[in-house]
Formats: sequence, structure tokens, C-alpha cells
Amino acid sequence: MGTSVTEAETAGGPTTTVAQQHQTKVTLIGKVIAITGANRGIGLGVAEACLDNGAQVVYSIDYAEPGEDFAAAQKRWQGKLKAIQADVTKEATVTAAVDQIVESEGALHGMVVNAGRTNHKAALDFTEEEIRNLFDINVFGAFYCARAAARAFIKLNIKGAVVFTASMASYRPNKRVPSAPYGASKAGIRNMTHTLAMEWAKYNIRVNSVSPGLVDTAMTYWVPQQPDWEQQLKYYGGMPRLAQIQELGGAYVYLLSDAASYTTSIDIPVNGVIGSMLHVLPLYWKSLICFKVC
Repeated sequence: MGTSVTEAETAGGPTTTVAQQHQTKVTLIGKVIAITGANRGIGLGVAEACLDNGAQVVYSIDYAEPGEDFAAAQKRWQGKLKAIQADVTKEATVTAAVDQIVESEGALHGMVVNAGRTNHKAALDFTEEEIRNLFDINVFGAFYCARAAARAFIKLNIKGAVVFTASMASYRPNKRVPSAPYGASKAGIRNMTHTLAMEWAKYNIRVNSVSPGLVDTAMTYWVPQQPDWEQQLKYYGGMPRLAQIQELGGAYVYLLSDAASYTTSIDIPVNGVIGSMLHVLPLYWKSLICFKVC
């Protein structure tokens, strides 16, 4: 634990100091964490990262049944990784899941809003149903989960943390695999992060997000199989590979921890440079120079 000291001035000079204790170590010791969509993929990786860093227990709130990967993780963590089935697009079921966690554990300290869906194709080819499905999970479901957690934090008088999974697609489009609805839904998540952080600061609830880049999951198996993948990596100039799921965990753990007690309303890109503004700015300056000179 670190100590910060504040000093008040009076007419007669400095008064006695008041010491406030702040956590400087990134740890989740004793914390109860809920993660939506954690039966597999990024969510399961984040769950294990939380447990690696001392979380008391982690709950996966997921619509699908747990698979082999989740069962193997449960075996490793012996009673510290649990699953609750719920449909995040139905606020009542999400609230019931949160209530169940609080009833079982007596607390809830962090909610990772990770459940999401992706669908990539040209904008003109999307059906209305496909667009609605994306927004139902990625936007409405995310809002329901965050609100259910916030209500629990307030009721329990806990300085809770909400961490959304956004995406680098919220910063810029991907020409090779476009998805206007998906990108828009994740941009909505980042805006939601800022607005909820502002609204809930008075309750000492922190709200942040993490934007993964290209991650090695079942949904991205095709990426390194592209004929020009090596050429793409040279263009990006970043890490010459996809991220491993475990490499995302640190960002989530930090934002959930008390070491981030003054961190709210931010997004942490975990992208290996891919999709960052480093690729946009050169084009901007080139166009600006051309506009003035050409």
C-alpha cells in the first residue's frame, strides 16, 4: 500500500497532515468479478488473468453452455471459476445473475462487459435482422450488464469497476473485412464508457474499456492465412503477429484493481500498433500538405 499526504493551509500556517491509503500494487485479492461471455475466447482468458492476480472468485455470465476449455479452466482453479447461464439481451436475466452472485458471495467488485457478436461484410449486404442482432448484444446487452452491476455496487456501497470490451474497429474501419454495424456498435461502447463514467463517478464507480486489435481466436483463424498477410504486417509496422488471448488480461486486471482508483472514462487499446492513429496521422499530414501546396 502506498501513502499520499495532503496538507491544509490556515491563517496560522500548515495544519497537521491527513494520510490517505491507496493501493499501488495491481492485484485483485479478495475481489468478486463477473465477466459476460467468459465461457470461451477473450472472456475466458480475462477470467484466468483475474484469478492469476488473486481474485477470490470469477463468474462467467454466458448464454451458451460451458465447453471443454471452460471445464479445463475450472479444474485448474478448483471452485474459483463458476458459470451462470443468462441472456445478456434480456435485462431481467442479467439482473437475476448479478443478484445470484451477490447472494452467494456477499459482494460484487467488478463487471467485465465482454459478451459480443461480430459479423463482417459489405454494408449493402447486411439484413435488418443481422444489424439488430449485433446491436442487441453489443450495445443493448452491454448497457444492461453495466447497469445491473452499477445497481449492485450502489446497493452494497462498493467502489466498483465496470470494464467494457470495445474494439479497434471503433477507431477506424478495416478495408479488408468491413463491418459498419459492428464498428458502430463498438464505437457506441466507447461513448457509453465516457458517459457512464461521468454519471457514476459520484457513486465511486469507475467505467473504462479495452479495445483489442487482432486476437488469435476461433473467429480470426483466417487472418494469417491471407496471401498478403506478411505484406500487411509490414505496412502496419507493429507486432508481426496476432495477439494471444492472455496478452489482453493485464489491461483488464489493472482497470479492475484498486491501483486504478483514479482511472475512469478511458479506453486502453491492446493492438500491437495495428489500427492505431499512427497509421492515420501520416495520411492526414500528407493530405494537409497537398491541400496547401498542390
